[in-house]
Amino acid sequence: MISLVQLECFIAVAEELHFGAAATRLKMTQPPLSRQIQQLERELSTRLFDRTSRRVTLTHAGRALLPNARRLIDLAAKAVADVQSVGHGAAGTITIAYTAMAGQAVVPDLLRRATTELPGVTLLLRELVSLDQTEELEKGTVDVGLMRPLLARPQISTRLVFRERLTVAVPSDSPLAQHEGPLKLIDLKDEQLLMYSPSVARYFHDLLLSMFVASGVQPRIVQYAGQVPALLALVSAGLGFTLVPESAERITPDSVTLLPISKVDPSSRLNSVELDIAWNSESHNPLVERLLSLVNDVHHHE
Repeated sequence: MISLVQLECFIAVAEELHFGAAATRLKMTQPPLSRQIQQLERELSTRLFDRTSRRVTLTHAGRALLPNARRLIDLAAKAVADVQSVGHGAAGTITIAYTAMAGQAVVPDLLRRATTELPGVTLLLRELVSLDQTEELEKGTVDVGLMRPLLARPQISTRLVFRERLTVAVPSDSPLAQHEGPLKLIDLKDEQLLMYSPSVARYFHDLLLSMFVASGVQPRIVQYAGQVPALLALVSAGLGFTLVPESAERITPDSVTLLPISKVDPSSRLNSVELDIAWNSESHNPLVERLLSLVNDVHHHE
C-alpha cells in the first residue's frame, strides 16, 4: 500500500534530483529516505529513478507519477484542513428550525449575521411549529430551533431572544377598525374570536385565555387555527378577530387592520410574547455554539 510519506519523499527527490538535498529538505537523514523510495518502487513494481554516482534522473514511470503524487498530497492536505474547519466550527452544515413568526421577527437578521460571520457554513432552514421543533431537536435532526417557550425537556437548553406585545387583528371593513386609540379586551366581549389551536399552538392558546381571564372577558370562540398566517386569513374573510404578535404587521393583508391593546388594560402585565432559541445540550455539532454567539441579545419589537 502506497503511503503519503512515500509520496512526499518521492516528490522531494523528484524535485531536487539529489537524495542528500531531498533529505535535508525533509529534515531526515539519507538512509531512511532511500528506504522509502525503495519501498515505493517495490509497491509499484517499477523503477522511478535512474541513479548513478553523479546524478539522479526520473524514469518515464517517475515522470508519470509526479503530477499524480502532487495531487494526492494536495488532496490529503485539503481533507485535513476541511475536517479541522468543521471541527473548529468554521465550516459545515447547521439545520435551523423556526416558527412562521420567527421567520419574520428573527430569522432575517440571523441570516445576515451568519452570512458575514460564518461564510463557510451552509444553513438549512425548516419551518416547524414549536412542538415539532422540540421533537426534532431531541432526535438530532435539527440543530437549533427558534420557538415559543415550552415545558422544560431534559436535553433541550433554551435562551430568550425576542420579546414583543400582542395586537388585535380585525377586518378592515369592520366598525372596530375605526376605533380611535388602543383597545381594551372588554371592547371585544361581543366579538367572535378566532383562537389558536390548543394542540398545535399551546403557547398562544394559553396566553390568550389568561389575558381574557385577567380582563374579565369570556371570549366567544368560533374557530381554531394553528398558525398566525392562517388566523389572519380567517380575519381577512370577515369571520372574526384574533390577537397576533406585533411583528405580524409584515405579513398582514390590507383587508386586516392591527390595533394596539391598551397598556392600562388589566391583561397588560401578561401581554408579552416571547421567542426562545433552543438547542440540544448533547449536540456534537461545533457550529451550534458559533450560531448561538450570533444571537446574544434579546430583541424587543419597536
